[in-house]
Amino acid sequence: MDDANLNRHYELLCMIVNHGHAGKVMKVAKQHGITGCTVFLGNGTIKNRILEFLEINDIRKEIILTIAEKSVIRNAADIINKEFEFHKPRHGIAFIIDVANFIGARGCIYNKDRERVGVEKTMYNSIFTVVEKGKAEEVIEAAQKAGSKGGTVINARGSGVHETQKLFHMDIEPEKEIVLILSEESVTDAIVESISECLEIEKPGNGVLFVLNVAQTFGLY
Repeated sequence: MDDANLNRHYELLCMIVNHGHAGKVMKVAKQHGITGCTVFLGNGTIKNRILEFLEINDIRKEIILTIAEKSVIRNAADIINKEFEFHKPRHGIAFIIDVANFIGARGCIYNKDRERVGVEKTMYNSIFTVVEKGKAEEVIEAAQKAGSKGGTVINARGSGVHETQKLFHMDIEPEKEIVLILSEESVTDAIVESISECLEIEKPGNGVLFVLNVAQTFGLY
C-alpha cells in the first residue's frame, strides 16, 4: 500500500432523519461518492405540551452511518444538508466524527502508525449512554436537567441466540437501549454528571457512557 493510502483521513457521518427518509438520503449520498451506509431504527424525543398530552411526543427516527475520506464526507454532508433542509426544525440533523482508523472498504488499510494530525477543535460532543431497556427516558430527563435539548434512543440487539455483542466489556442484548445526545462542549460535563448521578452509571451493570468529539454539525439549534 502506498503512502497516499496510508495517509488518508477518514470521517464518520451520522445523520438522524424522520422515519422513511433514510432511503432518499442514502440515494443522494451515493450520488456524491458514498459507497455504503448502515441504517438503525430509533426514537427521537421532543418537548411539547400538546404532543405529550396526546402521548405522541416520541417520534420514530432512522439513524444513518457512513464512513469515507474526509473530502467525500464533507462534500456529501453539505449537499445532503442543503437538499433535505436540515436548517429547518425537525427536518433532520447530522454530525461528523473523526475516525482514528478504518478498514473494510476497497483501498483502505488499517494503519497502526497513524498520527492524529489535523483534528479540528470541536464545539460539540456526542454522548452515548447504554442502559437497560426502559431506562432511556430517565437518561433523557437527567440530560435535560443539565441543559440538553433532547436525544435519540436506539434499540440495541444481540448478534444471536447463544452470543451477544460487547461494547467496552458490557453485553449489548435485546433489552438494552442506547441514548445518543448531541451537546455543546460547554455543557457536556454537566450533562454527563447529571446522567451519571441519576442513573448511578458507575455502579457495575448500570450502564456505560462515553463521549466523542464532533467535527461538524448540521441542523442543530
